[in-house]
Amino acid sequence: MLQNSRLNSALESIADDTAQITDDMQRMLAVDTCFPPGNGYAQFADLMTQLLTPMSFSFERVSVPEDLWQAPDGSAYGERVNLLATLNCGAAENCNLYFHTDTVPAGDGWRFPPLALTVAEGKLFGRGAADMKGTIVAAMAAIRAAQACNLPLRFNPVFLLCTDEEGGLYPGIRYLAEQQRFAGHLLSFNGGAVPRIWAGCFGSIDLKIIITGRSAHSGDPLHGINAIEAALPLMNALYQLKGEVEQRASAMPAPPHYQGKPLTSLLTLAAAQGGSKGSTIPERFELLINRRYAPEEAFDDVWQELTHCIHQAMQGSPALDVSVQMIGHLAPVANPDGPHWPRWQAALSQGFGFKAEAFKPWGSSTSSDMGWVQQAGMQEILLGGLARPDNRIHAADEYTTMADVIALSQSILAYLADEFQPTQGI
Repeated sequence: MLQNSRLNSALESIADDTAQITDDMQRMLAVDTCFPPGNGYAQFADLMTQLLTPMSFSFERVSVPEDLWQAPDGSAYGERVNLLATLNCGAAENCNLYFHTDTVPAGDGWRFPPLALTVAEGKLFGRGAADMKGTIVAAMAAIRAAQACNLPLRFNPVFLLCTDEEGGLYPGIRYLAEQQRFAGHLLSFNGGAVPRIWAGCFGSIDLKIIITGRSAHSGDPLHGINAIEAALPLMNALYQLKGEVEQRASAMPAPPHYQGKPLTSLLTLAAAQGGSKGSTIPERFELLINRRYAPEEAFDDVWQELTHCIHQAMQGSPALDVSVQMIGHLAPVANPDGPHWPRWQAALSQGFGFKAEAFKPWGSSTSSDMGWVQQAGMQEILLGGLARPDNRIHAADEYTTMADVIALSQSILAYLADEFQPTQGI
């Protein structure tokens, strides 16, 4: 336990800040930043500037050039505004706190308004409550508590409020990293409320294949070319490749719920669209596939395997055209260990009450835009967040809890505070 101190007072004050936490979350959830299309980033940057200005942050807006992020299918539009908010405390080192500001679309099946905060059943419901606007709220509460208690900080906090994590060709954090717009180490909040030592994650490729045929009346199909039927050899070939791909095991340690089974590469036939009515030969068929690849796999090899499979399957096809479009790509994350991890583990123990022995290293076949940060030269990446297995991230009725927001906020405050020592609170 921490003895009486400014840090202890600040940690305790977070639990009394629920009214402001609730108000901040309500205002953030009300801004529609869903991707696709991603046209709410500028509005969200305006809101965050308004919320952080009273806390003496300084701001820089960096927009990703359109030619980098514009997908061939036109599903993304709107300025890609990334906001860097810096609190200069006079510390020797910056700590970059990474948040993606986009969410997945609300979708169907909600019991509550998705673009609003609903407090019910002991939970905080709304799209982005857990993934990941709630983590921004937690970080703000930590800074607010530090300032209220005049608590010196070891690091200058830099909020990186970034675009297009949920999809797209060029996430904002990739552009910031490649342009060297931030320095210091990085703490990503795209993780969970668990005692986890992040061991990395897979890369992800979204590939759209468009088969073009020729429409005709289905009762007089002589001159028609059925795009769906022309795609059948391709779907069969991809399904066969799926079986081969998913035999490839990664050396990355698997999550606990895998119960000893290894993480493997993945190929998913994710979406298929074509045709409109029974009386018409379909002229166009679109197939979306997703390929998850381990850090041990080279992107060029993965890409060549996919395109070779498509080319071979469609040789001799009656289709008039077959086009292949990469509409999303996240690079894999190799082991992101580094010297700041022990302090972050101790801070998580302080906030969530985790035992030191509970921390285990594991990776996942889900993906992150942190791979681009590593490729730009920053190897160590800390991980935390609000995700839990049951809080319906990317589904209807997404939620977090006030207890988790407070615990994450206390973890952030402990990590940033100069007074905190890694042996405390464990």
